[in-house]
Amino acid sequence: MTQTMPALFLGHGSPMTVITDGPERRAWQALGKVLPRPEAILVVTAHWETQGRTHVNGEAHPRTIHDFRGFPQQLYDIRYPAPGSPELAARIAGLLGEDRVELDSGWGFDHGAWGVVQPMYPEADIPMVAMSLDRSLDAAGHFALGQALAPLRDEGVLIVGSGNVVHNLALWRQAAGTQPDWALDFRARSNAAILAEDNAPLLTLSPEDRAAQLAVNSAEHYLPLLYVLGTRRPGEATALFSDTLDGALSMTSVLVGDTKLLAGIS
Repeated sequence: MTQTMPALFLGHGSPMTVITDGPERRAWQALGKVLPRPEAILVVTAHWETQGRTHVNGEAHPRTIHDFRGFPQQLYDIRYPAPGSPELAARIAGLLGEDRVELDSGWGFDHGAWGVVQPMYPEADIPMVAMSLDRSLDAAGHFALGQALAPLRDEGVLIVGSGNVVHNLALWRQAAGTQPDWALDFRARSNAAILAEDNAPLLTLSPEDRAAQLAVNSAEHYLPLLYVLGTRRPGEATALFSDTLDGALSMTSVLVGDTKLLAGIS
């Protein structure tokens, strides 16, 4: 019998996290050792935005994309040659609706995908599919897609949302090394809502809520969180880890499922 997989939201931060011996990378490495081995991995990535349909990798051998500039050559030398899974892509289309999904052979694994999975599974031997964010959907629409994807967890698929709860690069450059009041406020409220299984405040961010508007900003890094929360069963255990904040960037990560797996992981 296939074991039900946890679901993860991973705050991925800068591409440098992949090659820096910091607490977040160490947490990802430790997760790869304690998680049940997945049959396949689905990554909802902040770095692939589409309009009108959700795109998923449909090819057998997706390419590695280095979607960043100005970083050390070591990052550009990384390749993550995990096999794709046309079978999983077809299953996703079946769950979400064939008319709402496009099987895509032109994208690949961007750093929102390989950047978090490579430290967990450096052998790149687990089939992987990346999924885009359809920006024609509102927050509730993204959450609903997560709900529709929940059966994959019972089929041995590790669902990973890759982004950041607090992500405002323009303000991060001004506030790096500090913890602004608005960021602390939004982190505290969002963390409390996640742990209380109170989805409403996470799906409806008021335009008058200054902290939320600054934290979520352009939203692409926030939305992957909603997919992971959408896969959660009522009353299912949920825990936070790597809950750090630097300026306008948080590395808060979430595990839904067997939270005992986090013992010893910071």
